[in-house]
Amino acid sequence: MKHLIGIGLIVTLGACQDMPLENEASDMVIKSPTNDNLRLVGGYRSTDDDCQLTGETAFTIDFLDDAADLVSCPTGSDAAQSLVDMYGARQVAETGGYSVYTVPRR
Repeated sequence: MKHLIGIGLIVTLGACQDMPLENEASDMVIKSPTNDNLRLVGGYRSTDDDCQLTGETAFTIDFLDDAADLVSCPTGSDAAQSLVDMYGARQVAETGGYSVYTVPRR
Protein backbone atom coordinates (compact mmCIF):
# COMPACT_ATOMS: atom_id res chain seq x y z
CA MET A 1 0.00 0.00 0.00
CA LYS A 2 2.82 2.47 0.92
CA HIS A 3 4.44 1.67 -2.43
CA LEU A 4 1.30 2.74 -4.33
CA ILE A 5 1.03 5.99 -2.35
CA GLY A 6 4.68 6.81 -3.17
CA ILE A 7 4.14 6.18 -6.88
CA GLY A 8 0.95 8.29 -6.85
CA LEU A 9 2.82 11.15 -5.17
CA ILE A 10 5.64 11.05 -7.73
CA VAL A 11 3.20 11.05 -10.66
CA THR A 12 1.25 13.95 -9.15
CA LEU A 13 4.37 16.06 -8.56
CA GLY A 14 5.65 15.32 -12.06
CA ALA A 15 2.39 16.51 -13.60
CA CYS A 16 2.53 19.78 -11.63
CA GLN A 17 5.91 20.70 -13.08
CA ASP A 18 4.53 20.84 -16.62
CA MET A 19 1.62 23.12 -15.75
CA PRO A 20 2.21 26.79 -16.68
CA LEU A 21 1.52 29.43 -14.08
CA GLU A 22 -1.09 31.93 -15.23
CA ASN A 23 0.61 35.03 -13.80
CA GLU A 24 4.21 33.97 -14.39
CA ALA A 25 4.89 36.33 -17.32
CA SER A 26 3.14 39.32 -15.76
CA ASP A 27 5.31 39.08 -12.63
CA MET A 28 8.59 39.24 -14.55
CA VAL A 29 10.49 42.52 -14.76
CA ILE A 30 13.42 42.76 -17.16
CA LYS A 31 15.65 45.77 -16.51
CA SER A 32 17.91 45.39 -19.54
CA PRO A 33 17.87 43.23 -22.65
CA THR A 34 19.91 40.03 -22.58
CA ASN A 35 22.58 39.46 -25.16
CA ASP A 36 24.76 36.41 -25.84
CA ASN A 37 27.42 38.56 -27.55
CA LEU A 38 28.16 40.48 -24.35
CA ARG A 39 29.46 39.44 -20.94
CA LEU A 40 27.98 42.10 -18.67
CA VAL A 41 30.05 42.24 -15.48
CA GLY A 42 28.25 44.88 -13.38
CA GLY A 43 27.13 48.49 -13.23
CA TYR A 44 29.80 50.88 -14.52
CA ARG A 45 29.21 54.00 -12.42
CA SER A 46 27.26 52.31 -9.63
CA THR A 47 25.78 48.89 -8.92
CA ASP A 48 22.38 49.88 -10.36
CA ASP A 49 23.75 51.64 -13.48
CA ASP A 50 22.09 50.49 -16.72
CA CYS A 51 25.51 50.85 -18.37
CA GLN A 52 27.49 47.71 -17.61
CA LEU A 53 31.21 47.04 -17.59
CA THR A 54 31.66 44.49 -20.36
CA GLY A 55 34.05 41.55 -20.39
CA GLU A 56 35.75 39.66 -23.17
CA THR A 57 33.76 37.55 -25.63
CA ALA A 58 34.32 36.62 -29.26
CA PHE A 59 32.24 39.67 -30.19
CA THR A 60 34.05 42.19 -27.94
CA ILE A 61 37.65 41.03 -28.25
CA ASP A 62 38.49 43.53 -31.02
CA PHE A 63 37.19 46.44 -28.93
CA LEU A 64 39.16 45.75 -25.74
CA ASP A 65 41.94 48.20 -24.93
CA ASP A 66 44.16 48.54 -21.86
CA ALA A 67 43.71 52.34 -21.96
CA ALA A 68 39.89 52.21 -21.92
CA ASP A 69 36.97 50.39 -20.30
CA LEU A 70 34.46 48.59 -22.48
CA VAL A 71 30.92 49.51 -21.40
CA SER A 72 27.54 48.45 -22.83
CA CYS A 73 24.32 50.44 -22.38
CA PRO A 74 20.77 49.81 -23.60
CA THR A 75 20.63 51.51 -27.01
CA GLY A 76 19.02 54.95 -26.92
CA SER A 77 18.84 55.11 -23.13
CA ASP A 78 19.47 58.19 -21.02
CA ALA A 79 22.23 56.20 -19.31
CA ALA A 80 24.01 55.78 -22.66
CA GLN A 81 23.78 59.49 -23.45
CA SER A 82 25.07 60.45 -20.01
CA LEU A 83 28.02 58.09 -20.47
CA VAL A 84 28.97 59.98 -23.64
CA ASP A 85 28.43 63.38 -22.02
CA MET A 86 30.23 62.62 -18.73
CA TYR A 87 33.14 60.46 -19.89
CA GLY A 88 33.61 61.11 -23.59
CA ALA A 89 32.63 57.53 -24.39
CA ARG A 90 32.93 56.51 -28.04
CA GLN A 91 30.46 54.00 -29.53
CA VAL A 92 32.21 51.07 -31.23
CA ALA A 93 29.40 48.57 -31.83
CA GLU A 94 25.72 47.77 -31.44
CA THR A 95 24.22 44.36 -30.76
CA GLY A 96 20.89 43.02 -29.55
CA GLY A 97 19.57 46.16 -27.90
CA TYR A 98 22.92 47.37 -26.56
CA SER A 99 25.36 50.02 -27.71
CA VAL A 100 28.97 49.22 -26.85
CA TYR A 101 31.33 52.06 -25.89
CA THR A 102 34.97 52.52 -25.06
CA VAL A 103 35.49 54.86 -22.12
CA PRO A 104 39.01 56.30 -21.72
CA ARG A 105 40.54 55.55 -18.32
CA ARG A 106 41.68 58.62 -16.42
